Amino acid sequence: MASKASMEKIVSLAKRRGFVFQSSEIYGGLNGCWDYGPVGVELKNNVKREWWRSSVTERDDMAGVDCTILMHPRVWEASGHVSGFTDPMVDCKTCKGRFRADHLADTPCPQKPSKMVGQHDACELTEARKFNLMFKTFIGPMEDTAAQVYMRPETAQGIFVNFKNVLETSRQKIPFGIAQVGKSFRNEITPKQFTFRVREFEQMEIEFFCKPGSDEEWYNYWKDLRFNWYVNLGIKKENLRLRPHGADELAHYARGCSDVEYLFPFGWSELEGIANRADFDLKQHQQFSGKSLEYTDPQSRERYVPYVIEPSAGADRGTLAFLIDAYDEDTAPDEKGAEETRIVLRFHPRLAPVKAAIFPLTKKDGMPELGEKLYKQLKKRWNVDYDLSGSIGKRYRRQDEIGTPFGITVDADSVKDGTVTVRDRDTMKQERVAAEQIPAYLEQKIEG
Repeated sequence: MASKASMEKIVSLAKRRGFVFQSSEIYGGLNGCWDYGPVGVELKNNVKREWWRSSVTERDDMAGVDCTILMHPRVWEASGHVSGFTDPMVDCKTCKGRFRADHLADTPCPQKPSKMVGQHDACELTEARKFNLMFKTFIGPMEDTAAQVYMRPETAQGIFVNFKNVLETSRQKIPFGIAQVGKSFRNEITPKQFTFRVREFEQMEIEFFCKPGSDEEWYNYWKDLRFNWYVNLGIKKENLRLRPHGADELAHYARGCSDVEYLFPFGWSELEGIANRADFDLKQHQQFSGKSLEYTDPQSRERYVPYVIEPSAGADRGTLAFLIDAYDEDTAPDEKGAEETRIVLRFHPRLAPVKAAIFPLTKKDGMPELGEKLYKQLKKRWNVDYDLSGSIGKRYRRQDEIGTPFGITVDADSVKDGTVTVRDRDTMKQERVAAEQIPAYLEQKIEG
């Protein structure tokens, strides 16, 4: 029977199999910061790669950029982050903890017995005050206000300030988009839920520029496209929803916003936001910089400031959702034929960190040599594993727990007739395939 993953199971598996480690763990860790291990970085890179392929490479109306983390301080004044990028914060005079005032109902109190913040008789909370989430640093040798800059809290502003540069050099015409994958930093008061809410994270963001009046059509287009991207890469449709923001949630400049939400073990939460930001951002930067960011239609010669549709996804949140949704438990025979519980990650083959694992059945009779030859051939195209250690059953289980779609066993018959056994991760069915056909076989299974 399939088993819904709990966060405890996911965190345990992530550490055991090399997906995610606590940052600076040997020093006690750093709250809200996580490191991706050998398998985790492959998974996250595959998520980013698939996003880039579908959002940029396969489209004619998209250009990519990679902007700096440090930007001119006026950028953040224009965007409103200096004055308005805040969360309400309270302190507890008893436990000395600091908490988001709007998250008290679901934030555990450090005091015992277990209750939420504010529910203990001993809790003594201060009045809420605004806390700016941007990290500050300094450029140059002097640590004074003249040298102060911010680590970007989002990737979008780098796109907006480069709108004219990209427009002139890419030969694009509106409607078109600019895409970016990159790090952002937010000094979260209470980071939580593993890699879901952290202080250092990666975004996969698009700013799609269109003519005013066509924005609603493009807004609906991107909502559908981005929702289906997750479905097409294997997330169960019943675990996703597209939730429009209520009037009280919308930013003052937004004409509409919807979140792609995933049913995490801790409840429905945002994976990606798709917003109709109208012309707010370009007009703000036009005003603060004094540079025109108008677009001139090459046919009609009409001039206007474009409207913007923004699909903004979290690479870390997406990776976590794919990991949780892939998690399953079923039964499989052990070495003696008895049924045992099997943990398996049913990743879409394109997302799987390791695409195939080669298992010489023994360490003699030419099997390792044939296995190594196949391994080196496949390694040129995909991330594959070569495993000689332990029984074949234990090797299968190791690969199942990291989501490897195909196990390729080299046995005595392989040496004789040049065929190998390919085991499917999900069905556990096996078939004989000519070793020379394995690259084409994997190509069809992964990309087909």
